[in-house]
Amino acid sequence: MARPIRILLADDHPLFREGAAHSLGAEPDLEVIAQAGSGEEAVELAQRLRPDVVLLDITMPGLGGIAAAGAIAASAPEVRIMMLTVSENEPNLLAALKAGAHGYVLKGVSASELRAIIRRVAGGETYVTPALAAELLTELSRPRPLDSFSALTAREYGVLKLVSQGLSNREIGERLHLAEKTVKHHMTSILQKLHVRSRTEAALIAMQRGSSALPDADVRRALFGQKTVADGKPRWRPK
Repeated sequence: MARPIRILLADDHPLFREGAAHSLGAEPDLEVIAQAGSGEEAVELAQRLRPDVVLLDITMPGLGGIAAAGAIAASAPEVRIMMLTVSENEPNLLAALKAGAHGYVLKGVSASELRAIIRRVAGGETYVTPALAAELLTELSRPRPLDSFSALTAREYGVLKLVSQGLSNREIGERLHLAEKTVKHHMTSILQKLHVRSRTEAALIAMQRGSSALPDADVRRALFGQKTVADGKPRWRPK
């Protein structure tokens, strides 16, 4: 039997935190290994316990959730980070993704939906609440330096395409016959050349470039689901 997904839950409201922990812990494949009431505590626990997934509220006393996400992404890059928040603020969404978050979920989500999203994010996917996804894409449509993508090597293009499909560094290495350390080196170079801080933002920006960067359909499918047709027009159905 596979080991459960180990979760660190950080929120400064004990009632919400304990309720969420009880709901998640009721599932055999999910285990809340620790709880934190502040951003500082979340960073310390993430660095020490190395959970599979960290759930972070944005507004917490002291170090906020976005700053905590950045600190965790820098010190424990293997940990998957999800923001669980009431904030529908677009700048907060963008800031969280730039800090290294792999998911952004509103607290109005049902318990069953939250469990399903955690499993997907733990498995390497990226998730943004569908209602906010369109706003995110609009923001990321802003013009970028024309030479950003032209600076990527052929190998970096290949790595970025696989990142957009939700593959981990280890899986990319297996697919391209590269050492995981080499893949990490390529990712560092990609982020620097595209002037972004997270894998998620790199994949989203690549989507905006269409055929000049990555196959548009591949990236859209990886991030937002399958393409459907209604009234003769293409639509993207969120995962």
